[in-house]
Amino acid sequence: MTGRRRPTLDDVADAVGVSRATVSNAYNRPDQLSAQLREEVLRAAKRLGYTGPNPIARSLATKRTGAIAFMLDAGLSAAFSDPALSITLDALAATVDPEGHALLLLPGGDNGGPRADRVLAAQADLAVAYALADGAPALRAVRQRRLPLVVIDQPFVAGAARVGTDDRGGAVAAARHLLELGHRRFGILSAQCLSAPRGGPLTADEAARSLFRDNRERLGGYLDTLREAGVSGDDVPIWEVSGLSREHAMVAATALLDRPSPPTALLCMSDELALGAITAAKERRLSVPDDLSIVGFDDTQAARWSEPPLTTVHQDLVRKGKLAGELVLHLLAGHRAPAPTTLDVELIVRGSTAPAH
Repeated sequence: MTGRRRPTLDDVADAVGVSRATVSNAYNRPDQLSAQLREEVLRAAKRLGYTGPNPIARSLATKRTGAIAFMLDAGLSAAFSDPALSITLDALAATVDPEGHALLLLPGGDNGGPRADRVLAAQADLAVAYALADGAPALRAVRQRRLPLVVIDQPFVAGAARVGTDDRGGAVAAARHLLELGHRRFGILSAQCLSAPRGGPLTADEAARSLFRDNRERLGGYLDTLREAGVSGDDVPIWEVSGLSREHAMVAATALLDRPSPPTALLCMSDELALGAITAAKERRLSVPDDLSIVGFDDTQAARWSEPPLTTVHQDLVRKGKLAGELVLHLLAGHRAPAPTTLDVELIVRGSTAPAH
């Protein structure tokens, strides 16, 4: 006994009394049909058991995959421990999804981005670089394939569309706030710089050579502001945290707090690092903010609900993701990349900072 023949696009066209092109447009170009005719086509397709055009055949015909390669700077577990990424990615996905585009996640590795061969093999119409390291091999692969590119935060790539944040301005505001509270002993918890070995104390010169532009901008904002107030950069210990987990941040904060002359204030390059520092301080029986003031960066939801609530630099992560999604649609429509967009930041003062004693 032979199996039942699968219904085809021609079967649907015959059932409705229209051309093959009309049925195809009902799936691929719905704007070409009236709402009534499209509904009639889809109703007939459902009755016959036709599930739509074959995705592979459709991509061959249109020369489009419908997918966007989203390139991360770290593995999935490490990347998604950062709420800032989740918020940004969700806003981007919500923007491109109504246009039928899917996201293909390409996790990063030791070079601050995905492997080049993964990018070369990815079936995607466009690439999005999320906070990749300078010179990441993935970027060369994107250029080799001549894929349109949208950059979120970093790095700067000639010809790419980009949306980022005023990292330096946020760091200046954070350092200035602590100085105005009378603090003079500082420590910095830095996001990963791709130093070798990973994690641990860094000199200011080493940190300034980070392969991540946002690190360099935030560090420069911190240290330049402190120097202008008479605090030497040589007197500000910096600890690189390999990844953004709170556990790693606790280790880093503990190391700084165990110094012979511990800081009274910590400048942290993300909220997750700052929240780990709050936990480390409590384990040392230090009061935040009476004994130690802590400032984060991002203003994720966790910052508002921490104990105490975290003073942090607010960046509009939802808007950043939405703008990135709009840039994706703009490039896929065949338009040229517009000028880069840099979003403003704002210091949000909460309960984790207080005057120095």
